[in-house]
Amino acid sequence: MNVNDMIMQSDGVSVTVALLLLLMSVVSWFIILYKSWLLHLAVRNLASCKALFWQAGDWSQARAHWLAVDSQAMFLPLLDAVTHPSQGLSTHVAVSDQLTRRLREGLQAVRSRLQFGQDLLATIGSTAPFVGLLGTVWGIFHALTNLAASAQYTLDKVAQPVGEALVMTAAGLAVAIPAVMAYNLMGRRLARLDSELEGLAYDLRALAQSQSPHNR
Repeated sequence: MNVNDMIMQSDGVSVTVALLLLLMSVVSWFIILYKSWLLHLAVRNLASCKALFWQAGDWSQARAHWLAVDSQAMFLPLLDAVTHPSQGLSTHVAVSDQLTRRLREGLQAVRSRLQFGQDLLATIGSTAPFVGLLGTVWGIFHALTNLAASAQYTLDKVAQPVGEALVMTAAGLAVAIPAVMAYNLMGRRLARLDSELEGLAYDLRALAQSQSPHNR
């Protein structure tokens, strides 16, 4: 039986499960490819930003150097947190507390961008096998129902539809395994990046405080 025959004999539930698995696979691979590129760029650009920053003569030159290598402006919120003054109610707290709050918000903005898609990868990796299993169970039920209606119980009549239904489980695993592997590998890279970002934020805070008029 070819693929067209399988589709023609499938009901709405089986087709829906198959389309859902296809959609999950497409989304998963899009995130994997996009995040692989993004994290590679982030690691390279962060190293360049840190090197050029300490060679700058002042904050404006540091910003120019930063923008020259940070093509996606991924780490700019950290620099903006130091160079942009606080506004509103935050001006009523100590200058050091203002700086800490702005750096915390800047660090969170960078983390949010780098973490893009991680939750979705985890969701796909954990649910795809169950979606495939649902397709298998329903496919077997549908096949056995059709066999009961036709009153033909030969082994070949049973084995073929059951075997086709089991393909759904394999499809679910094929979707889940790359998503789980990518989630774990990228999670480790994100942890290393996060550690470097925290160190950079600490250095920026120390430098900004040392140049603050309140510390002179």
